Amino acid sequence: MKLKEVDRTAMQAWSPAGQHPIYLATGTSAQQLDATFSTSASLEIFELDLADPSLDMKSCATFSSSHRYHKLIWGPHSMTAGERVSGVLIAGGENGNVILYDPAKIIAGDTEVIIAQKDKHTGPVRALDVNMFQTNLVASGANESEIYIWDLNNFATPMTPGVKTQPLEDISCIAWNRQVQHILASASPSGRATVWDLRKNEPIIKVSDHNNRMHCSGLAWHPDVATQMVLASEDDRLPVIQMWDLRFASSPLRVLESHTRGILAIAWSMADSELLLSCGKDAKILCSNPNTGEVLYELPTNTQWCFDIQWCPRNPAVLSAASFDGRISVYSIMGGSTDGLRQKQVDQLSSSFGNLDPFGTGQPLPPLQLPQQTAPQSVVLPLKKPPKWIRRPVGASFSFGGKLVTFENAKPQQQPGIEQQQQRHHVYVSQVVTEKEFLARSNQLQEAVQSEGFISYCQKKIDMAQADFEKNVWAFLKVNFEEDSRAKYLELLGYRKDDLRNKVNVPGSWACVKCFAAGGCICQLQSMVKDNKQETEDVGSAKKTFNISVSGDVDGLITQALLTGNFESAVDLCLHDNRMADAIILAIAGGQELLSRTQEKYFVKMQSKITRLITAVVTKNWKEIVQSCDLQNWREALAAVLTYARPDEFAALCDLLGNRLESEGDSLLQTQACLCYICAGNVEKLVACWTKAQDGNSPLSLQDLIEKVVILRKAVQLTQAVDPNAVGALLAEKMSQYANLLAAQGSIAAALTFLPASTNQVCGLWASCFFAFFHFPLSHQLVLIGRLAWERCSLEVGSRCRFPSGSKAGPEAAFLLQERWINGWNDPPALNRAAKKKKVPDNFMPPVPITSPIMTPLADPQSQMQQAPAPPAGAPSFQAPQLPAGQLALQGPYPPTPQPLGPCIVPPAASKPSTEGAPGAPIGNTIQHVQALPTEKITKKPIPEEHLILKTTFEALIQRCLLSASDPQTKRKLDDANKRLECLYDKLREQTLSPTIISGLHNMVKSIETRNYVEGLNIHTHIVSTSNFSETSAFMPVLKVVLTQANKLGV
Repeated sequence: MKLKEVDRTAMQAWSPAGQHPIYLATGTSAQQLDATFSTSASLEIFELDLADPSLDMKSCATFSSSHRYHKLIWGPHSMTAGERVSGVLIAGGENGNVILYDPAKIIAGDTEVIIAQKDKHTGPVRALDVNMFQTNLVASGANESEIYIWDLNNFATPMTPGVKTQPLEDISCIAWNRQVQHILASASPSGRATVWDLRKNEPIIKVSDHNNRMHCSGLAWHPDVATQMVLASEDDRLPVIQMWDLRFASSPLRVLESHTRGILAIAWSMADSELLLSCGKDAKILCSNPNTGEVLYELPTNTQWCFDIQWCPRNPAVLSAASFDGRISVYSIMGGSTDGLRQKQVDQLSSSFGNLDPFGTGQPLPPLQLPQQTAPQSVVLPLKKPPKWIRRPVGASFSFGGKLVTFENAKPQQQPGIEQQQQRHHVYVSQVVTEKEFLARSNQLQEAVQSEGFISYCQKKIDMAQADFEKNVWAFLKVNFEEDSRAKYLELLGYRKDDLRNKVNVPGSWACVKCFAAGGCICQLQSMVKDNKQETEDVGSAKKTFNISVSGDVDGLITQALLTGNFESAVDLCLHDNRMADAIILAIAGGQELLSRTQEKYFVKMQSKITRLITAVVTKNWKEIVQSCDLQNWREALAAVLTYARPDEFAALCDLLGNRLESEGDSLLQTQACLCYICAGNVEKLVACWTKAQDGNSPLSLQDLIEKVVILRKAVQLTQAVDPNAVGALLAEKMSQYANLLAAQGSIAAALTFLPASTNQVCGLWASCFFAFFHFPLSHQLVLIGRLAWERCSLEVGSRCRFPSGSKAGPEAAFLLQERWINGWNDPPALNRAAKKKKVPDNFMPPVPITSPIMTPLADPQSQMQQAPAPPAGAPSFQAPQLPAGQLALQGPYPPTPQPLGPCIVPPAASKPSTEGAPGAPIGNTIQHVQALPTEKITKKPIPEEHLILKTTFEALIQRCLLSASDPQTKRKLDDANKRLECLYDKLREQTLSPTIISGLHNMVKSIETRNYVEGLNIHTHIVSTSNFSETSAFMPVLKVVLTQANKLGV
């Protein structure tokens, strides 16, 4: 795309790469005349302003010169930092002179701008080049094989690279090597090129073409490879660019034949060695890859020849070309749009007439409109490949699953004598693990769950815990898996029955029940009691009669009440006289109702430290104790609940006590609420309480929480009839965070097992885990997990699962993975760890072997109900089937893979009665077996007549394939496909498919009728890519299998 242009018949030179802003120097070209036949010469400097959309370049300075130039270069010698113009302009004149100009003085308008000049050469100086390593060295070439090396610091006496080559001839090109500073090359129009070694002051090699038709017009060294260079020929009979390798200089390494006429100039990009510019007599400016010969870009030029072409050193995408029509054009190889430029030209043309008729009528002109039909293409395309300067040398990006994707664009190693092949770029995918301790603990947790070694796992956590509270938590969790859990809870709270019994029976202790309050211990008065024993017996034997008093005092009234059987009045009299023991004894004789009322009155009158505890024990009102006790005595309250609470109220009381502790301002009491929730088996409240008390931001803190949740959920599942898949909102959030962390560390399989079900926020993670399995090798166990992941995503969230557009992770990728399941349905399952041996009940019946693929999520539930046989009479069914020990079922978000073809059998673990219930669990075998309901006969609707051809065609195709197939595995696939197509027929009956899918299926039937299965597969691909995946996921993979087999068998 053209950026700027200057109307000058001149040689050109770009300012050095360190110069900003960018300048372009032009000097009047020798042996060329413009249309005015002017013989004057000038040296001008233009500024390149790419922010200006116009084609004009700003002229910064003009110097009238007495010389015309054959070559002009701008060297970086004596460059200074900043925006000040610096460097040296070096010009080769037509009279053998080499002139040095100061560009800073030219722009400043000084009259003395020439630094130095010498006319040492014979004839015009056509070749100039600056050494890029030692910028003070300049090489020049002229007639009669003259080559001089000029030192800008000592310009008076030049050096020669060696003896002149024979025969004497003109030097048309000269160039310093880009890798070795003492190597110089020169070329002549006769086609010979000479390489000089300045350390030896002699030529070291000469290169020439054998056909003697190579007239050199250009010479350039490879920017990266020191031994390679290119030569251009201006002969119309041989318009080629030859690439030579000096290690094998017998023939060209490669020949570029893109031009149709002679080549006038070449330029090799220093920023990208795969970009070589060339211009020729065919009026073309081509940008080619010299390694492959491919033309990467052709600049839009006019019909005039270009005699000089150069890359801009500072902006590698910019180049300039000087043509014989007296114009220097600046181009960009990155393309762009010319709309703004064309509109600006139109506006300038309109404004030049002042909006008046140029023919003198004085009438205003309408706005100039460009004809739309003749407008050229406004967008100019860039290179066919990205240039190196916009390529990243290295790159890294993290992807899902902790994968780090890196690449490196390293320079290829050049092999001698072998053509450069296309460079291969490698992309490296590595696994990055940043949380090693987190992964190690997660693996230990999964191993404990798989082996069911919960007690040893809890004991290990107790031994490793440093804080007392952490030890208490794991001790409480461990108790859930032991017998007599409530007694173990009491022991953890500090209450042991044996220790209390020993304290009570120690003589002389404060707890001795034989002690009097004031009279000391009877243990010390045993001798006195022994002496008086006989006397007491004698007195008792002497009193054989007693007096029944009916006087008017309290005793008499009590006697009268007793004689009449009025126990209630007698009790009231005793209470009135503060005779509590007599009142309780009489209330016992009066019945349970009287005893209850007497106890209430007693507790009202008697107030002591333990009265309310005694009240709760007698009345069994433990809710009052939990609600009103001092929270500093929470251990005592929990111990009382553990001792006396019934199983049906135990969990609620523990929750109530935990709520009180959690709502208290004391942080220590808030953390103790976790123990109450562990006793209650309330996982959700344990998560909420632990989240408040602990820092949940770090992975290890989250690992602490998940460990406790997993163990507690397992304990609850073993002791209570709860849904193992029930997950609260907060727990689902934590499980999702945990699964994200696992996935980020590369543990995709573990992340899938921890993902909760029935939550919308995990749909994206399900899909990511699913495609993580799709793009990497799959074992049988991972296929099962990936399948369950996709079932959750497709069945529960449905059409809300979307895939990135344009990526392989779309519907087609999902269908491909489903085909993997279809092709491998009969593969052996992954081996699980051996489960613990348990006693098998007498009525145990083994399940029926699996004889068909388990693909229940992709089939119609109603058809499954019809296919599944009812269990035999008397065989109990269990609604919550147990997973094998090898599967991480404790926190798994998905149910086990169903086996509908076998009867539903009670597992041995479920049939064994529990003698010791867990906290809140009823005692005994309380699992109620659900009786199998009779299967209701379902009558399906008929398929509409217009769609009946779909069923008949697909079934006929499957039958033809079955007759032709000889492989048993292929026959099994076809049989399974025939069954699975029932889902399609059901959708046809219900008329739930979109018109687009119906139309595509009918087109597929037409291709089947004509035996054009390739077209059918193309139609299948179109349907998959344009339809909703959830609408077609059940039957489209099956149709692809059938069409593929039909095409393979040729039926």
